[in-house]
Amino acid sequence: MSDNIRPPPFPYPAYTSSSSDVQENESKYGGWPLPPYSHSSCGPPASYESLPPSVAEPPAAGSSRVSEDRNLNSKVAIPRSVSSGNWTSSGRVSRACENCREQKAKCTGHRPSCQRCQEAGIRCSYGDRKREKMAKQLSDLTSQVQVYEALFRELAPKLDFETAHYVEQILTDQRDDIEHLSSLQASVVSSTSTVPDATFVSNPSPCSSLAAFDYTNEDFNRDEKIQAMGFVGEHSEIAWLYRLKRLLERSNSTPLRENWDRHSVSSVNFFLDDSDIPVINDVDPSQRPPLTVADQLVDSYFQAVHPSFPIVGKMIFLAQYKSFYSATFVRPGKRWLAILNLIFAIAAKLTRDLHDGTNPGSDDSLVYFSRAWKLSMDDTPLLDHPNLQQVQVEGLTSFYLMSVGQVNRSWRICGISIHSAVTMGLNLRNESNSIVHVSKETRYRVWWSLYMLDNLLCVVTGRPPSTSDKFCNTPLPVPFREEDFMDNKVVQLIADHEARIIFINSLSLRGPGKSAESPSTPESFRSQLPNMSKHSDQIAAGALETLAPNTSLYFLYQVDLVLIMRESVDLLYAPGVARKSWREIEMAISTLNGKAEAWLSRLPAAFHFTQGTQTFKRQRASLAFRFCSTKMLIAQPCLSRVSQQSSGNNDPPGNFCETMAAICVDIAGQMLDLLPDGPDLPWVYDVSPWWCILHYLMQSTTVLIAELLLMAKPGTPGYQRALGQVSKATSWLAEMSAKDPASQRAWLVCKELISKHAPELGVTSPADHDKT
Repeated sequence: MSDNIRPPPFPYPAYTSSSSDVQENESKYGGWPLPPYSHSSCGPPASYESLPPSVAEPPAAGSSRVSEDRNLNSKVAIPRSVSSGNWTSSGRVSRACENCREQKAKCTGHRPSCQRCQEAGIRCSYGDRKREKMAKQLSDLTSQVQVYEALFRELAPKLDFETAHYVEQILTDQRDDIEHLSSLQASVVSSTSTVPDATFVSNPSPCSSLAAFDYTNEDFNRDEKIQAMGFVGEHSEIAWLYRLKRLLERSNSTPLRENWDRHSVSSVNFFLDDSDIPVINDVDPSQRPPLTVADQLVDSYFQAVHPSFPIVGKMIFLAQYKSFYSATFVRPGKRWLAILNLIFAIAAKLTRDLHDGTNPGSDDSLVYFSRAWKLSMDDTPLLDHPNLQQVQVEGLTSFYLMSVGQVNRSWRICGISIHSAVTMGLNLRNESNSIVHVSKETRYRVWWSLYMLDNLLCVVTGRPPSTSDKFCNTPLPVPFREEDFMDNKVVQLIADHEARIIFINSLSLRGPGKSAESPSTPESFRSQLPNMSKHSDQIAAGALETLAPNTSLYFLYQVDLVLIMRESVDLLYAPGVARKSWREIEMAISTLNGKAEAWLSRLPAAFHFTQGTQTFKRQRASLAFRFCSTKMLIAQPCLSRVSQQSSGNNDPPGNFCETMAAICVDIAGQMLDLLPDGPDLPWVYDVSPWWCILHYLMQSTTVLIAELLLMAKPGTPGYQRALGQVSKATSWLAEMSAKDPASQRAWLVCKELISKHAPELGVTSPADHDKT
């Protein structure tokens, strides 16, 4: 039926319902807005304004009592018996007014005044709905959280490390709650028509973070040069160098010739991926070098490379190697022969650079690599299901490619090796009773070797890691030599997972406030563990009592530092970081810097950069370079922000940012101080991590050039110091160019940058003329 007086607010179908169904109806229709309707064809027009009592319609009989009670009761009484001839309703209304809802009376839903309120002469109002109230409440709570979070972040840099870390944990948990509330509020806003001021925390502009970008502006399929390099992320020193180059070009008033290379990050690439690897196709994979040459290469590999990259079980491999050379009837498989030839290739690369190719067999690196490639990659191994030896072959192949400057190819092969390892479950703790404990420990070291190589290549190329920490629970390697794996105490420690956890945790008892030289003792260990009656506690205490500095302990601390580096990449350089506020990034930088300093405080004296013994000179140098690299990686976003501000392209960075930028420059100088004052190539290949020394050197050089050309004022002590450091770095690059083509490219890139934007500096090197 139809209303003879005025139309209903919406043509709902007729139904029979009690007045209590009004609330149910509100959630059903979700608050759709009421469209205006024309009343010209539906009877005489009616006024919907609320009427004052003096001009309102006379109330029905018996309503005078209601009028008197209105002044005494806060509730407004609405007559329930109204003449049915005055109005009718054809169904539910989308929303009842406040008065009708309070009286539980049926409302006509007319705007701005319903029929009942109009006839009663009272003001009719439609308050906020439940969803609108919830949205406003969430908005108010969000504003409060923002205020408190800002206060916490302002106080955090003034707190000690432990308190700052605790604050960061609280803020992280709070952020998860905010994200949940954000999704809840979004659903509320999307289901209601108009919610004034119901906004959530606005996402920061992508330009607010100088640590990460969530877009690319390169065509990586444009030509072979850019294809060979591929994508380079913001945590690579190549990206730092390219950003520095663009800043200097924008600040230079001289117009530059436009070309594709100048606008491409490939213009500062110094690695060798655009050159082919001349694999020798006609090599005989069954050939082997003489025993004297083979012994020299194997010894060189296990002394210089294996402690930092224990992807091969040393004791098992050496036993197989001796059997292979002593027994003519031994016929090992192709993959084992590939592992042997890759070890030969890596060691030959080292001995050739160390001894200028004077040793027999030292110039056969490519021959050994070609044999390994033909044995393991040339036919169908990539289509076969992986086993442990194939994982080792792929990992060694990636390591060799990195050592010869083929970082793009190395990164890709490392990803294949990681996937093969995950296929075999090496990323998880193994509880199988069919695998001996020594084999389990060997597999754990294979995984951590690949993990470290993957993270190193991640920083070199600026790409995401191939591993996921959320899907990894491989135990950390035990810090005992492989020669001691058959010792009873070590076997018990490997076999007892609980004892292993207690033992590893005991190595971290020396917190940031304790001396790095104070070793853990059984007595101090027992004081920290009250339940020494447990069998696992006793095993851990016994293993700790026999622990002495060794290369496996060094590897454990190296893994611990790589975990901090990995966390730095995730928190500061992932694409999602670009949507964080700069204050959040500063808080993450502060926390990560504290973790790096805490790691340094836990480092045993034998491996300390300045206090260690000559016995572990390689291990000390490797840890020192990696520590400085990690610190620069953490502080570089602040240096980038200060650099852009110095060139007039950014807002004032703030005290914390300037402090961390100064730390970044200081750490770059400390890394350069690790090198002898004059170029000494035998030191590079005998002491330093020679397979990635160019990466470390270019990290520090790029930071120091930025300090010299953008931030330091000419004539100041800081400027003179930076000038001397840059001169030392370029001298080293020029000297290394004699044996390494990648170093030669890096030297030319740095020289061009300095000569173009600061020719008055006159930065040269003794080998300058030879390289140009």
